[in-house]
Amino acid sequence: MQNQIKSLQNDKVKFLNQLKEKARVRRREKLFIIEGKREITLAIQGGYTITQLYYCSSIITYKEVSLLAKTYNNQIELFEITSEIYQKLAYRATTEGVLAVVVSKNTDINKLTLPSKNPLILVAEAPEKPGNIGALLRTADAAQLDAVLIANPKTDLYNPNIIRSSVGCLFTNTIATGSTVDIVNFLKKEQVNIYGAALQASVNYNTLDYTKPTAIVVGTEATGISDLFLENTTQNIIIPMNGVIDSMNVSVAAGILIFEAKRQRGFTN
Repeated sequence: MQNQIKSLQNDKVKFLNQLKEKARVRRREKLFIIEGKREITLAIQGGYTITQLYYCSSIITYKEVSLLAKTYNNQIELFEITSEIYQKLAYRATTEGVLAVVVSKNTDINKLTLPSKNPLILVAEAPEKPGNIGALLRTADAAQLDAVLIANPKTDLYNPNIIRSSVGCLFTNTIATGSTVDIVNFLKKEQVNIYGAALQASVNYNTLDYTKPTAIVVGTEATGISDLFLENTTQNIIIPMNGVIDSMNVSVAAGILIFEAKRQRGFTN
């Protein structure tokens, strides 16, 4: 079933705009917005619940949207919106004319079950910039990590800029969040070696064995990882650099460390 919405003053449009703009509304309603066919398809494949689809018929046809809805088992409400409404709600001018309202997942670290007995995990502590978080999730997807753990997140996970910068990899990764204490306790309980990217008491990253259960921890570019993580690492690791500065973009550093671990594991697990 489809409905038509033609006014920017429509209550549904106002609500969608709040979901787009306000993290507190997303948290309260346990809903968020996705735009674009690829991202919506990845969310469906990732087990997210889609409740509504809004489409602009001057960009995408009803038939195309119906086919997208049919890839999902539950009944989805379809709403046709004007190009003016779509332009107000969409973050990207190049998306394919379709938006979805999606139910948030519970990402509590205490709910996480690791899919592997020999996991390779990325931990990002206190990340703030949506672009960095998105890049980390893209790297995690490329490496097919067992989990991405975000300690003390400073940005709402369902921020549209994270979805955009991750190109949908928010939905392809197993993600859990919690305090640093919770995540340290989880890793210790699971008997996972903790390797922290830090300058203090560190060794070159390529001198260690990552073929056992491994968590690679990265912090912010400004402050690095916290004292609590430093006190609980199996070993701190460093990427040797020949330039003037002693740090690099967190997503670049994470990629180097993760793919060294993947190389050691033969890129098979």
